[in-house]
Parts: sequence; structure tokens; C-alpha cells
Amino acid sequence: MTDLSDLLRGLPVVPVITLDSADPVPHLAESLISGGLPCAEVTMRTPASLDVLRAFAGHSGLLLGAGSVTSAHQVDLVIAAGARFVVSPGFGDDVVTRCRQLHVPVLPGVATPTEIMRALATGIEVLKVFPAGTLGGPAGLRALAAPFPNARFVPTGGVRPADLADYLSFPAVVAVGGSWVVTAELVRAGRFDDIRELARQAVETAKGIRG
Repeated sequence: MTDLSDLLRGLPVVPVITLDSADPVPHLAESLISGGLPCAEVTMRTPASLDVLRAFAGHSGLLLGAGSVTSAHQVDLVIAAGARFVVSPGFGDDVVTRCRQLHVPVLPGVATPTEIMRALATGIEVLKVFPAGTLGGPAGLRALAAPFPNARFVPTGGVRPADLADYLSFPAVVAVGGSWVVTAELVRAGRFDDIRELARQAVETAKGIRG
């Protein structure tokens, strides 16, 4: 199974996207790719989510993941729709097992040392810290990660752009999950140039930290 950190190499931010329709997808895909952030995590939170996944899957050069996946059945659906990796809000044995059966990278969520220990015991070392903002932000992540030198993290949930550099300066952070790049307000207003600029800014911030 491909290591998720290999898939995310060169992608400092994973845009977390929730859409009620697939209609904006062509514009969004173009904005993310041209902004230097060719990645999308489509959350399974609306009735249109699978259609959105299928629409994104039609754009080559964009790494597509499915988020908010909470069951093995959903794993089957999102992989069939074109997702290349799976993100879950917590650690579900059925989700992890099904992803392994399909040889699909999975990013389970953790919020406590106990959950990190459980994940590491199963051989999963790249973990989503969720909700990172309410768990203390960058300082909270450093404290949570301190006893686990082999673990790597993708903090997500309540991440502010102002905290991006602080997160990325922590070597244990593989990437940051961010919903600020593609917001519902920007999509509704058709402000795809602004989305492109937000993607570009995230990439530039990362270059300033990681070269």
C-alpha cells in the first residue's frame, strides 16, 4: 500500500472541500492546479459528494481524496468514484481494514495519545489530528506528538492560515488539511481567482519554511 506521505510529497496543504453540487468542479480544479496545489479532499457530507468526486476524478494531474469516510461501504463507494486516498474523522477498524484490502492509503483521525498508540500498533504512522484547532493548534500538536517520534501528522479542522507556517515548521507534519482555500462563500460567489490566489499563497508559505 502506498504511503500517504509519498502521495502528499510537495503538497503542503490538502484543500478540504464540501460542495452541494458538482457544477463548480471544473473551475475549482483549474484554480487549484494553476495555483500550484493540485489536490482535493472531497468530504462525504452532502448528497452530491459522490458526484463531486467523479467530477474531480476527470481532471488529470489532481490528487483526489475522500474525507469524512466513516464506514467500509463508503470506502467502496469513494474508491469507485475515483478517490486515491481515504480520510476518516476517527479511527474505525472497518474503514482501515477495507482500505488495506483495496491497497488504498488511509488517513484516520486521532485526538488523544490513546488513539495514536492504537493507530501505531496497527502499523499506521501518518495520522490526521482532528479537530486540530480546538486541540490547541500548533502548540497542542507538538505536545500531543512528543511521545511518538515515529508518528507523522496532518492537522485538520479549525486550521487558520495564520498558523500554517507554524504547523509546517514542525518536522512531524506531513501536510495541513485546510478548508480556507475553498470556502462555500468563495464558491457561491464564483471567486475562483481568489481560490487560485489562496492556493498560491499556501504554496509560497510552504516554500518559505521547507524550501
